[in-house]
Amino acid sequence: MAFTLGPRATKAGYGLIAFDQAGSTNAEALTRARGGERGPCWYVTTEQTAGRGRRQRAWIAPRGNLAASVLEILDVTPAMAATLGFAVGVAMVSALRQVSLEAVMRTGGGQLDFALKWPNDVLANGQKLCGILVEAEQVAAGLAVVVGIGTNVVGAPAGTPTPATSLHALGMAVSAEDLFRALADHWAEYRGIWQDGHGFPEIRKAWLDCAAGLGQRVAISSGTAIIEGTFDTIDEQGCMVVRTTEGRLVPITAGDVYFGTAATARAL
Repeated sequence: MAFTLGPRATKAGYGLIAFDQAGSTNAEALTRARGGERGPCWYVTTEQTAGRGRRQRAWIAPRGNLAASVLEILDVTPAMAATLGFAVGVAMVSALRQVSLEAVMRTGGGQLDFALKWPNDVLANGQKLCGILVEAEQVAAGLAVVVGIGTNVVGAPAGTPTPATSLHALGMAVSAEDLFRALADHWAEYRGIWQDGHGFPEIRKAWLDCAAGLGQRVAISSGTAIIEGTFDTIDEQGCMVVRTTEGRLVPITAGDVYFGTAATARAL
């Protein structure tokens, strides 16, 4: 089965380069940007051997999983470009809900519960399904922004900080190619809403509508510090805002997030 773009992505002018196997789709996109590629273009594979997640953590995609990166050349600040991670999270949840409904209509069964975990995970039934990584680099044409997303379609790694799962393990029979086609179309929609950052307030609202752990007890491990409280919201820059027991609102720019009983255990 071949990777293809959906009608909305095609109309928006996206290109598509598919690999039988790739070290890292993000690295492929950045290499092309340095060579003068202006995008917008998707780089996809069903087998990634040297992918990276946040904080340089390995993200390996065995054959049958989906590794996809989109290259955009933008005239925005790096801080604004980083908010594209929220747009792709909402796009992926929309795509997953679409293909999940289609699978239910074909085979029966129940739909899965998809949610977004700050800052860069997509959850399925409370377990990690996707990881998101946004990278940016100045090139001759402007700021080359690559938004990468890896999805466990057929298999998931063991021993991850957040327990991981795959679509197949959850009984959802879908291919990486079908999921990508839906993702590319929903990305074209939400990239248009984001509109070089001017539409981030709408993206923020859509992200919060999908947020995992909102209003729940949370602990964030950031370096040697642990911040505890309640997940209150995300702010206009995309920071997680934690309400402490003293009532202070603390913005968090980065860290590993633990909810519920995991938050309690992490704080001890």
